[in-house]
Amino acid sequence: MAIKTRSVATHTRKHGDGGGKQREMTIDEFKLWVLGFDSNGDGRISKDELRKAIRSIGGWFSAWKNTKKGRNYADANGDGFIDDEEIYNLLDFAEQCMGVKIIAY
Repeated sequence: MAIKTRSVATHTRKHGDGGGKQREMTIDEFKLWVLGFDSNGDGRISKDELRKAIRSIGGWFSAWKNTKKGRNYADANGDGFIDDEEIYNLLDFAEQCMGVKIIAY
């Protein structure tokens, strides 16, 4: 099943200790943000599309490493893509490793 896409704004806040930035968004905003990188419109996120998403939030140096880790973490069926059934796995990875915080509105 393909996921529909539209643009979304994220909210960026500094961590309390003055460290790195953390992006706050709802689950729906996260899905829309990720799918903004679905360049071929197939409703799935490929390795290259995931790399672009990670780079967009400042992960240039670690983009390749995090792309591989994120895809392996999220891609439950091992087909090399993250689809709508696996997006929650990617969301968990993003919270743990990419400075994303899911909030309720």
